[in-house]
Amino acid sequence: MLDLVIATSDDPMGPEQYRFVATDAWWLGSFGAHQHLTEHRLRTWIPAQPDRDWLLDRSLTGRQRWLSGSLEQAQEDGFELHDVAPVGLFRAPYGEFHRERDRCVEPSQRRRGSWQAPTPEFLERLPRDPAALLQRLQDDHPGRWASPFSGAVDVLRTCLVPADLRGVLYQALTGLPGVTLADGTAAFDGRECLVLVHDAGRTRTELMIDIADGQFAGERDTTRTESRCDLPLHTLIGETAVHSAIVDELGEQP
Repeated sequence: MLDLVIATSDDPMGPEQYRFVATDAWWLGSFGAHQHLTEHRLRTWIPAQPDRDWLLDRSLTGRQRWLSGSLEQAQEDGFELHDVAPVGLFRAPYGEFHRERDRCVEPSQRRRGSWQAPTPEFLERLPRDPAALLQRLQDDHPGRWASPFSGAVDVLRTCLVPADLRGVLYQALTGLPGVTLADGTAAFDGRECLVLVHDAGRTRTELMIDIADGQFAGERDTTRTESRCDLPLHTLIGETAVHSAIVDELGEQP
């Protein structure tokens, strides 16, 4: 484990305020034999009191990059852009957005919290010791489909991880096989970032960390091997840029 120290900080948040998280993403999709990256735009408002309504504004920009095949070929086979992902405004307490009959369904009970959907209580219970946190990550991700590194990225991309835990989590990740700190810093989406690289398995993941406050800034995934769908080595298969800020009103943008 590297003796990694990253300065982390959080802007103060009042009980009536919201955390605004903007995610601009290129995500991999497939349609038959056709593989594409589609640009998604997500804007999420998360209240300081999670039992109040959260708001998600999700859209597709219409921009695509075809990695195999072409848009024309896919359209001939019946491809429609609006089938890629649900879009629109979604509103629900605890961020429990469910699409059913084109509306949001409120949850019957509050979620328990997880690496993928953290609650304040879940985050508070996580160890603040790097070795103990690394063990917790490994214990919670024993299978082949979700690695400890991907679990950490899942929780970080929510931008809900408090500053004291973020610093410990970054250090814990350096104890995983295949994880290194890139030399120097990288300019990413207009920010200067540190980069933690997970170079193992089928995918190489670069985790971007804003040096200004140690907040999650985004990620980039490329193939490490030739894929089953014939994508060549070093193909970009996913990229996100994430910004967060504190705002006063639901729907307000900084």
